[in-house]
Amino acid sequence: MLLSFDDQLEIWRAPIVEDGYTRRRDWDNATRIWAGPASVQPYRAFEDRDPSNESASTMLLAYLPVSAEPDSADRVRYQGRWYEVLSEPQRWDRGALRHVVVRMWGAAA
Repeated sequence: MLLSFDDQLEIWRAPIVEDGYTRRRDWDNATRIWAGPASVQPYRAFEDRDPSNESASTMLLAYLPVSAEPDSADRVRYQGRWYEVLSEPQRWDRGALRHVVVRMWGAAA
């Protein structure tokens, strides 16, 4: 498989804030930790079958340069839309095409 890194992608990370009851990510104060070229590929699209909830979701795979360091708690901005990172990103540090694979999930447009 030959990947072309023609897509632009941003990775955002939010600090953890605590109050008297919970710990949560403060996405209002998130910081862009990486921006650059990626190869974004379709993974899966699915719809909620409940007629009272008309929603569709999209899953994408993003192949990033090995210099990117995404985390499973990050969010990704791609083509003006926000995506959640699903599971731990996978690093491929062997061979000629070293890269990081990120599985992303978001609401379909």
